[in-house]
Amino acid sequence: MNSNDLARYLEQTDNVTKPWLLAQLRLLKLNEERSQLSSAEYEQRLADIHQDLMNLGEWWVGREDEVF
Repeated sequence: MNSNDLARYLEQTDNVTKPWLLAQLRLLKLNEERSQLSSAEYEQRLADIHQDLMNLGEWWVGREDEVF
């Protein structure tokens, strides 16, 4: 699955508001662009995605059935 396929899937299933899925989309796009990026830029973008995931914290605790 490429980033366009995932984006369409997220839109069709109304999942564009789920930040962990948007992070997955960002990872796919980053992987697709990897050959065009310097190592430093790739690492920075990957670190940004990682930090965004870490910032989510445990907001889902107690809401597992609702959000997953």
